[in-house]
Formats: sequence, structure tokens, C-alpha cells
Amino acid sequence: MDTISRSEVLARFGHALSDPTRTQVMLVLTEGPSYPADLADRIGVSRQSLSNHLACLRGCGLVVAEPEGRRTRYELTDPTLGTALKQLLAIALAVDPACCPPDTAVECK
Repeated sequence: MDTISRSEVLARFGHALSDPTRTQVMLVLTEGPSYPADLADRIGVSRQSLSNHLACLRGCGLVVAEPEGRRTRYELTDPTLGTALKQLLAIALAVDPACCPPDTAVECK
């Protein structure tokens, strides 16, 4: 396992949260561990799509996979991540609708 810089940690966290599905996965996992099939059903995505997002989150070091017999349970790598997400949700933002629209790759001008 490699240690990365603080700026790289934030960049990985930002990358994870830049996708609505990954954001939903992270939010569900703040409530506790879950299984891929349950996550897919709860979020409303295909299991294949969810699998790709879980692989991304694992690669970013934000979730871990824990084998349990024939199933695999996913959880946040550190409970502090859940706390950080809850604190981010508590921030009130004044948003310009023309800048950074949700679910798009439009750049702010």
C-alpha cells in the first residue's frame, strides 16, 4: 500500500464525488457496510455499473471489500470519511446555475 500526499487524497475524494452514482454509494456506506446487490437495488443502477463504480472507489482508497463466504461486503476504509461526508452536506452553497451544472462536464467560465 502506498502513502499519498494530502493534495492527492483530496483529489481522489473529489474524483469519487464527481460522479452521482459514486456519491450515492459513499453516502449509503456512511450508514454502514453493504453488499453490491443491495447497493445496486437501493441506488437504482445495474450491478455491472455498480461494480465499475466500486472498483473506482477501491482504487481511490475510499472503500474496502471484505469477503464473507461467497459474498463480498463493502465499507468505507475509515469511519472519518463518513464524518467528512456528513460535514460536507452541512455546508450551504450559493450556486450559479450556469456554472458546474449537475451531471455534466461543463466548465465554469
